[in-house]
Amino acid sequence: MKKVLFLALAAASFSFTACESKKEEATEQAADNVENAGEAKADAMENQADAVRDSADAKADKMEDAADKMAPATETPAEEVKK
Repeated sequence: MKKVLFLALAAASFSFTACESKKEEATEQAADNVENAGEAKADAMENQADAVRDSADAKADKMEDAADKMAPATETPAEEVKK
């Protein structure tokens, strides 16, 4: 008797879990929408970070190029510094 009751209870619980309610489907869809929106925002932030990094690299390269074009500094001999 216990086995039959247990099997009936198990079958009933499986039948309830197999059916998804409309509320559950809507909640899952809302969760998917939130996840997709978060991913899109993260991608946009990564693209913005890449643009800032590229801009900084370009500015640094430009400054280095300008420094390379400057006349070299003349070195003062140590004897003249002591005077």
